[in-house]
Amino acid sequence: MSDLPTSVRALVADASGAESRLEFRSLPIADLGTGDVVIAVAWSSVNFKDGLASRKDGKVARIDPLVPGIDLAGTVADPGSSDLVAGQSVLVHGYDLGVAHHGGYAEYARVPADWVVPLPDGLSERQAMTVGTAGFTAALSVVALEEHGLAPGTRPVLVTGATGGVGSVALSILAGRGFEVTAVTGKAEAADWLRSLGAADVLDRSALDASRPLQREKWAGAVDCVGGETLAAVLASLRYGAAVAASGNTGGVAVPTTVFPFILRGVNLLGIDSVQCPIERRREVWARLASDLRPSLDALATDEVELTQVPGALERILAGGARGRTLVRVS
Repeated sequence: MSDLPTSVRALVADASGAESRLEFRSLPIADLGTGDVVIAVAWSSVNFKDGLASRKDGKVARIDPLVPGIDLAGTVADPGSSDLVAGQSVLVHGYDLGVAHHGGYAEYARVPADWVVPLPDGLSERQAMTVGTAGFTAALSVVALEEHGLAPGTRPVLVTGATGGVGSVALSILAGRGFEVTAVTGKAEAADWLRSLGAADVLDRSALDASRPLQREKWAGAVDCVGGETLAAVLASLRYGAAVAASGNTGGVAVPTTVFPFILRGVNLLGIDSVQCPIERRREVWARLASDLRPSLDALATDEVELTQVPGALERILAGGARGRTLVRVS
């Protein structure tokens, strides 16, 4: 611990006043929270949840003040009593990070050892954050669909919210595994980019109809990152016995559907949670993200910002103005 600085630079969300504010502060390293392992943070990323955690009305932050950043990658500065080694490249995401425990928007982070994933061979720290929380959620979605029986040749597969972090990575992974993918977006200008990620077709989100609980069977499977009426429309148009992996609620938390898709077509709703995913499965999926689930990392990293530019990036993602993955260079 003697080699660690006494204080670290961090972006802090403070909701103690009438309105929340983001400001840069020097925090004593002892105030980074509980945990066995201290990590020198090199990279983080910008996620919709980070934007919510930075706002008083976001209803995500559970401590105040909070260092946001729900994912990070860097090197072990102090392994504590863990089996990790000083200088080892690692990544952390999920659990309470950036929500109820100071997160990745600081030069250092202290976390419990059982939150830490050793960086898989084949991924750099920057590439790991190109994947990040969003990409891990996408990979969990693809794995869940394949475990349910989805296989290349059973076409087409639908991805909603396709320009977002989860959707774009899911599209890239599915296309790379040989699936015919239809991408859904409200951003017509992003169609060429979605095709570059592997989309065989691009639909405007208005094409999804949630007015009827059962519609023509079309999709062999789906990754839904939106929720609300979009998820209802997906359920209504899945093929018999197909499944949708759902992980988002930007379109609303209420799903206006009936039991008909489930009891008349045997469709399945697979809930995807990356936050409390057990560490063993987490490490297994990350190993696959470096190999057979590897997405098109260069195409997905659409923006890169310094820590000082994160407030503006958070505003953009909350306003729906971001696409793909925005990386944060911390160190």
